[in-house]
Amino acid sequence: MDQYFAQMDKIIKEKKTSSRIRFMLQDVIDLRRSGWVPRRGEQGPKTIDQIHKDAEREEQMQLVKVQQQLIGGRDQGGRGGQHGGQGARGSQPQDEGWNTVPISTKNRPIDTSRSSSSRDRGGDRDRFDRFERRDGSRDARPPVTKRSFSRETEERRSDSRTPTEPPVRRVASMSDDRNRGSRDRGVKRETNPTPPPAAPAKPAMTEEELDKKSSAIIEEYLHLNDMKEALQCVAELNSAPLLFVFVRNGLEDTLERSAIARERMGLLLHQLLKAGTLPTTQYYKGLQEILEVAEDMAIDIPHIWQYLAELITPMLHDGGIPMGQLFREISKPLVPLGKAGLLLVQILNLLCKGMTHKKVGGLWTEAGLNWRDFLPEDEDVNKFVTEQKIEFTLGEESDETNQKKPMSGEELSKHLDRLIQDKANNQRIRDWVEANLDQQQAAANQFVRALMTSICQSAVICENPYKVDVEQITQRAKLLQRYLSDEHRELQALYALQALMVHMEQPANLLRMFFDALYDEDVIKEEAFYRWESSKDPAEQTGKGVALKSVTAFFTWLREAEEESDKD
Repeated sequence: MDQYFAQMDKIIKEKKTSSRIRFMLQDVIDLRRSGWVPRRGEQGPKTIDQIHKDAEREEQMQLVKVQQQLIGGRDQGGRGGQHGGQGARGSQPQDEGWNTVPISTKNRPIDTSRSSSSRDRGGDRDRFDRFERRDGSRDARPPVTKRSFSRETEERRSDSRTPTEPPVRRVASMSDDRNRGSRDRGVKRETNPTPPPAAPAKPAMTEEELDKKSSAIIEEYLHLNDMKEALQCVAELNSAPLLFVFVRNGLEDTLERSAIARERMGLLLHQLLKAGTLPTTQYYKGLQEILEVAEDMAIDIPHIWQYLAELITPMLHDGGIPMGQLFREISKPLVPLGKAGLLLVQILNLLCKGMTHKKVGGLWTEAGLNWRDFLPEDEDVNKFVTEQKIEFTLGEESDETNQKKPMSGEELSKHLDRLIQDKANNQRIRDWVEANLDQQQAAANQFVRALMTSICQSAVICENPYKVDVEQITQRAKLLQRYLSDEHRELQALYALQALMVHMEQPANLLRMFFDALYDEDVIKEEAFYRWESSKDPAEQTGKGVALKSVTAFFTWLREAEEESDKD
């Protein structure tokens, strides 16, 4: 299910479908986040509590109407003419028109505890509270996402008012502040200055507090897949001596979820350590708390060693922990239990999906690792290595491990998309290709098209109009040059780009921008462009006419440049 909803979220963000479809997908995502409880339940007899909630919603709607009328009155110059010329200068409240619009049937004042509670907590409202407000809160505002709640809290905090101010005027002022922005709030502070309260020193966070906030950050990250936001949230915890709690919670919360969730959590921990936010000692401490009870957990989670490997393996990426250090450390609590070998085998198998067996074996040898250090004393090392099919750690590679199963175009695209979305460098992608495709498969049209599509799709900037991220093409140029090594493969790459434009409904000038970037980076040469232009292949005519018209100026420029070079 996580995979389905990740794809739906990707469709929404890319904005390649109609607004109607995107809103329908967003409704399904919101429905899942709210525990599959629809915003509008089935109509039937209402309970007393429901009646109270409906009354509060009606009050909010009334307040919004009042606000709109007040703003409209200001635009028309006030209501002075309707009250004998006194208008806003009158000292009586009814002269300003406050008593002409009923607030509610019970005329109850606005509950200001909601805004004051954030001040009582001190500093920015913590992200745990912000995350919990995402289900249907009683505010009439849109659902809060990412950091918007913190910004809104700051706006409320900076817009100080006296408690005796009329309720309706207060609502209108809040709305005006949001609509007019920080410029108007600055004017209000000049006319009614209030010295900002001194920020109290932030107290050290307890383990219990960090436990709550960690769970909130993890849930938000897994739903939004926003790595940058998650890294900032953890850094703002400013509790390096307690980050083992975050590590422990991250492993526990994703251990029984999908493989994608575990991979994302492993990548987050890797990025935290790479950024210097997460100390290595804290990572080991949080991991050790899970490993110590892993054998007991295996009763309920039979595949626990594979799941743990999925969480740990990303730490071996660039900027993470060296293999020798990581393997020796995570084995300490498992060697006495006789389970260290099982976990290491799973990690090695995952590594072999991203690089060749030979390269993984080389890493094992370079780290000075020996199976005798991880297996029980009475365990036959050769028998264990053979049964687990990890002979490559002994400097041997069987024919069976060299065999590579052919992949469909869909499978290729899926794996390449994930690598590029994870911002894998070119070497890591090459390692994956060598580990999973033989030489013939890597030269096939199917792979060339999948690679070209994945890279070009990642380089599209979804704005209005669409643009090309030239830096992304520059970064992947050497990778493309490696696999587009002749004119035939370059032509296949152009066919793939043409199909991508058809899929995106031929955005204006986008193909021309791609042609410019690919030519400038020497990925596609003149001969391949001309061959694509004159191609009459029946299987490649879908969208060809529109594509040719969109790049007419490119070919005109290309021919003029050739003529000038010939004259020189």
